[in-house]
Amino acid sequence: MFRIAFYQPEIPPNTGNAIRLAANTGCELHLIEPLGFSLAAKQLKRAGLDYHELATTHVHADFDAALTAFGDATIYAFATRASRCYADIAYQPGDVLLFGPESVGLPDEIAHADTITDRVTLPMAPGSRSLNLANSASIVVYEAWRQHGFAGAAGTA
Repeated sequence: MFRIAFYQPEIPPNTGNAIRLAANTGCELHLIEPLGFSLAAKQLKRAGLDYHELATTHVHADFDAALTAFGDATIYAFATRASRCYADIAYQPGDVLLFGPESVGLPDEIAHADTITDRVTLPMAPGSRSLNLANSASIVVYEAWRQHGFAGAAGTA
């Protein structure tokens, strides 16, 4: 399926919700250190409920280690300053959906790295600054999955 990547996430409940998202959609979750919390954080466990064991989660020491794990995958960097809409992408299984930390988003050196296939945004009302990290990932994952007929979902052919 798809790979959700959180670059230096800061808020445990967002990552806990992403664990549930990964478990329920068949995605992998990749966390790129440093993390702004311990993986043993109570809020992380509360948000992830009992889905931790059902999700495939990888932790990478830094962005270069994550890139090594991603191999030659297509990587979409999500940023509020991008001009291409998430719904205009033809996602493929194995694609990496890369999101930045909650307080500042992806730093320019990551969003504009040579390994990034494209920079993508989610539309928002004028004057809005950003969406919640876990919600943003959910929007994109479900669009990507929809494009593939929700392959592997319960009740689908």
